[in-house]
Amino acid sequence: MTTTEFSNTSHNPQVHALGTDDLRAALAAGWSDFRRAPAFGLFFALVYVAGGLALWFGLGAMGQPVWFVPIAAGFPLFAPFAAIGLYEVSRRLEQGENLSWPPILGALRGRGDGQLALMAVGVLLAFGFWIVLARSMFAIFMARSGIGFDSLNLLFSADGISMLIIGSAVGAALAFALFSVTVMSLPLLLDRQVDFVTAIITSVQAVRHNLQTMLIWAAIIAGLIFAAMMPAFLGLFVVLPVLGHATWHLYRRAVV
Repeated sequence: MTTTEFSNTSHNPQVHALGTDDLRAALAAGWSDFRRAPAFGLFFALVYVAGGLALWFGLGAMGQPVWFVPIAAGFPLFAPFAAIGLYEVSRRLEQGENLSWPPILGALRGRGDGQLALMAVGVLLAFGFWIVLARSMFAIFMARSGIGFDSLNLLFSADGISMLIIGSAVGAALAFALFSVTVMSLPLLLDRQVDFVTAIITSVQAVRHNLQTMLIWAAIIAGLIFAAMMPAFLGLFVVLPVLGHATWHLYRRAVV
């Protein structure tokens, strides 16, 4: 980590310049935290995995499995909220504080000022916007292909491949925008008494001033989460806790 700092305002936190060495160090620290307190990581991963499986079986029961593709693409948007408890575990390990369930679960409420809840509403609205976009693209390409809404065959047709390419580009842009907003803001809201607007500004500035490094970090997160989702979400039992702990350590390196 370099000593360069970028000042937001006199009242807001400052952000450090980051490099790939910081990413490696954060991942190593994340793995170490997971090994030191695996029960917490496995618990929060279980909640996330259970949600994914419920979506899969629910959509299958409704006869619309094709919708799992856009929902699965947007599902990682909620990963930072699943990791809030992990941020608290890492914070307590860092400070040498006791690890127990009540305060760690209580971290999901933030500092009791509603700021985390406001962030959650914002991400939920963005997820809804993504589903509307995905539905519009499905409608356009299904009308061209003539394939039924309840069939996965659309995804293997020429129109389906075009839809996946366009949808992936749109989804990636939206996902990176949400990543920029949440990657530093959620740990900051847990760590300090700041409002969610200040947290968002700090997060966006941290990404903007470290664009290349944060693009790599976003690619690492997306790649690992999607790879971990393939075997019935089981890989998330390791990937999600490690990334959650690692994000905390990257925040500590990025925000002064």
